[in-house]
Amino acid sequence: MSDLNQQTNIPIEKVEIHKLSEESKPNTAKAGLEWIIRLVKGILVGIGAIVPGLSGGVLMVVFGIYEPLLHFLANLRKKFIQNVLFFLPIGIGGVLGIIGFSAVVDYAFTHFAAQFIWLFIGFICGTFPSLLKTSAKEGRKKWHWALLGGVAVGTFFLMNWMETVGNITLTPNFLIWMMSGALTGLGLVVPGMSPSNFLIYLGLYQPMASGIRQLDFGVIIPLALGVVIIVLVFAKLINWLFKKKYAFMYHFILGIVVGSTAAIIPSGVSGWSILVCALLFGLGAAASYALSVVDEKHPHQSIF
Repeated sequence: MSDLNQQTNIPIEKVEIHKLSEESKPNTAKAGLEWIIRLVKGILVGIGAIVPGLSGGVLMVVFGIYEPLLHFLANLRKKFIQNVLFFLPIGIGGVLGIIGFSAVVDYAFTHFAAQFIWLFIGFICGTFPSLLKTSAKEGRKKWHWALLGGVAVGTFFLMNWMETVGNITLTPNFLIWMMSGALTGLGLVVPGMSPSNFLIYLGLYQPMASGIRQLDFGVIIPLALGVVIIVLVFAKLINWLFKKKYAFMYHFILGIVVGSTAAIIPSGVSGWSILVCALLFGLGAAASYALSVVDEKHPHQSIF
């Protein structure tokens, strides 16, 4: 009885303070972890935006950024500060991925293209189970699977056909760089489209990468303007389509993800490179799967 009395006589104020102090620690740690995860995702999206064959839009879909970002851009007045704080680390990561890793990406893609691409394929494949689950959030019918498969096949052949298109060289100027930024913006709002491929065909990729590396604002400013304009123009339209045809849009985009991923699988890998590619694929898949598990515990849509 004396033990029971001691337990029941603990002041309520002390119990509440103890609970608050215990709850605040994990909440702070969790917020910090989520901030870092969003930063890493932004870096990977930035890298994907400048790597030929990859698509920043696909990686945004893969990492669960695409839909909430479009929702935010289409409704800028709604919870503006809260959304800006949420997407801030993603934006910082994107800038770091584009500017900070442009030289690294260029070197890696030049000397270790197959290994580099297999790492990104692993990133994409690791989150696909989560993407399938998200795509069925508002129901799924049999024809949605057919849509996914048809779009995947069409995307695969389209991207392979694009590789046969001859190069066209344009002379860079302000308007040309704005057009390049618009292409990059399309790569963000149209998953599966690789702006870098088009820029290579137009003879603009190397000058653009060089300008970004050297922080040439004559290149960076019109590029940024082109990206912002095209993203804001298309955000409302695509967000409206998601509201009206959620399952259709998600399966359509998943088809693009599957087809574009299959199209960038490198050929001619042999010897020790096979093992290295397999290890990098496994590493990328494991890392992105872990990110998707964390995301499922903290749904993105809860911030809206």
